[in-house]
Amino acid sequence: MRKPPARPAVSLDEALALLRAQARPEALAGMAGFGMGTEGRLGLSMPMLRQLGRQIGRDHGLALALAASGIPDAQILASLVAEPALFTVGQMNTWVSTLNAWDSCDQACINAFVRTPLAWGRVPAWAARLPEFERRAAFALLAALAVHDKAAGDERFVEVLPLIERHANDERNFVKKAVNWALRQIGKRNTTLLPQAIACAERVAAQPSRAARWIAADALRELRAHEAST
Repeated sequence: MRKPPARPAVSLDEALALLRAQARPEALAGMAGFGMGTEGRLGLSMPMLRQLGRQIGRDHGLALALAASGIPDAQILASLVAEPALFTVGQMNTWVSTLNAWDSCDQACINAFVRTPLAWGRVPAWAARLPEFERRAAFALLAALAVHDKAAGDERFVEVLPLIERHANDERNFVKKAVNWALRQIGKRNTTLLPQAIACAERVAAQPSRAARWIAADALRELRAHEAST
């Protein structure tokens, strides 16, 4: 039987045209209310972006071009069409350096970065970076690994708890929320890691910064409730 012709690749211009055709400028004010950066944003919802991702299919080269556009909607679409097996460290580092919104950061981690074996090495590397969304990416990726990397041993997560303690004093909103997210997800991964995460949160609570106290109080509330229910 003759194979059907290969689906023609979608160019960057064509992909951006597809995004702009569904732009919702009226949604931007609401998105801003949720802390989503609106600079360059087109206002597409996640269901719309997922549909476009299915329409386009996997295309790693296109994903890299979309990520480099700096348009949050395009960067989220990039995370949906990327081919994680093809990532290089350089590509991941370049991508993360272009992020300018918490949702495009988180979607890159959840949809793309977490699915590559290079992910674990990026956590400490990005945590050491100063820009807000690059450091956020470290902890958003760690949270995603806690949920999705089923093969990782408990020791991998124990080893990164000092990283959480080290950066719990970062007062920037999008960083401290990601640090908190990672700590909670590690604790909820299993009953072995739960007491380790609680002990980490208690050490964070003793730090003098407001960010650390908030991270610890919020994490301890959830982790102790989780402990009581297990």
